[in-house]
Amino acid sequence: MIRKTCPEHGEFEDVYWSDAELYRRFVRYIETGRGIENFITKGDCPFSCGLCDNHKTTTLLANIDVTTRCNLSCPICFADASPKKVYEPTMEQIERMLKILREERPVPCYAVQFSGGEPTVRDDLPEMVALARSMGFTQIQIATNGLRLAASPELASRLSEAGLSTVYLQFDGVDAGPYITMRGRNLLDVKLRAIESCRSGGLKSVVLVPTVAKGVNDFQLGGIIRFASRNVDIIRGVNMQPISFAGRVEEAERKSNRITIPDLIKSIEEQTEGEVSREDFYPVPFVAPISRIVEVLTERPRLVFTVHPCCGAATYVYCEGERLIPITRFVDVEGLMERLTEILQDYNGSKISKLRIQGSLLKDLPGFIDESRAPGDLNITKLLMNVLRTGTFDSLREFHSRNLFIGAMHFQDLYNLDLERVSRCGIHYATPDGRIIPFCTYNTIHRSEVENQYSIAETCAPAQEVGVPPAM
Repeated sequence: MIRKTCPEHGEFEDVYWSDAELYRRFVRYIETGRGIENFITKGDCPFSCGLCDNHKTTTLLANIDVTTRCNLSCPICFADASPKKVYEPTMEQIERMLKILREERPVPCYAVQFSGGEPTVRDDLPEMVALARSMGFTQIQIATNGLRLAASPELASRLSEAGLSTVYLQFDGVDAGPYITMRGRNLLDVKLRAIESCRSGGLKSVVLVPTVAKGVNDFQLGGIIRFASRNVDIIRGVNMQPISFAGRVEEAERKSNRITIPDLIKSIEEQTEGEVSREDFYPVPFVAPISRIVEVLTERPRLVFTVHPCCGAATYVYCEGERLIPITRFVDVEGLMERLTEILQDYNGSKISKLRIQGSLLKDLPGFIDESRAPGDLNITKLLMNVLRTGTFDSLREFHSRNLFIGAMHFQDLYNLDLERVSRCGIHYATPDGRIIPFCTYNTIHRSEVENQYSIAETCAPAQEVGVPPAM
């Protein structure tokens, strides 16, 4: 539980993590990052975000909201896409934000997601993607509801040609119910058409992003994963987001609908009949030793996943027909990470110690992999060695192409906001005033301030003017 007291609003109590045993297992993997050297603000957390000198994690993924216009009016939207005002940065402002992200030190930001509102309502979105690619971003994503992609395979082709890496597709369930409740109408057919547009348009990486609410779609998580496994040629992952309570909400409603990452993991285990279990999931910083090894071998600073253990959980599964085979079934991941940590302790910066590390990897890595239990066409030893040796997006892309990512990221709201988690956040918003703001403080504190300052109009274009398929 988390309990907070405010002198103005009184005491608040909320469920922070619904499984004490899993909590203890996850927090063992807490890692402290180095933040950024050229921080922007000094701070009074969480009110002077920017990034400040107290922040411990560099930007792993940057969000840039390119509009507040949207062709849906979802009641659960944390972005509060509004018909009364338009926040829509110019291309010059977007270029400046991208530049600030690329200038982060010691590691520049490599991954950016264009979001909103609904980013596809901007006709110049492909130009934004091309601009980010030209500036050195190697992972470029859009977060979309899929309506315009469903209506226009040509848009998917233009985005692919511009260099888009991944489509983060809002995908709440495998039947009509969740969409009617959370989006106001049945959008399942639209989602299926959007996926087909991506497939035909050359976009080969789609991540399904369900917003999960208790009693609305938490019983469909297994079905969503099965759907993804049947389309693993294009769907690279399922990234679940427990609902974040924005705005005014009654205490009884919040407590009855609050869902946490352990709840999701339990539901996945039950709905996949144990094929994917709670023991298969690990917190995000669990993989930090991989980044640190890659730093040593490539002699370059690398992004290290030092977000708070309670922010996210993930696993990888190999899809063999309808069968789901988690990577933990044929890789001793805990033993491997422990060995990588031990190897790093012997590194002193010399070439000799670097050669020793390379030798240890070649000798030790096969011992953590049971190739007899691995799928026959999956050379996991070779794939992991490529990742450790190069740390390139090409090596990671090869790994992703053979495995389905299953993850959960629990964004905070005003009721469960924890400043320790904020200080370790790795998903940040870039804003036109030159700041870089952690995701959860942006959406709970700073969003309205930024949007009000940079709004350019008082009315939004009606949905039918931005190429939306008709209501079903």
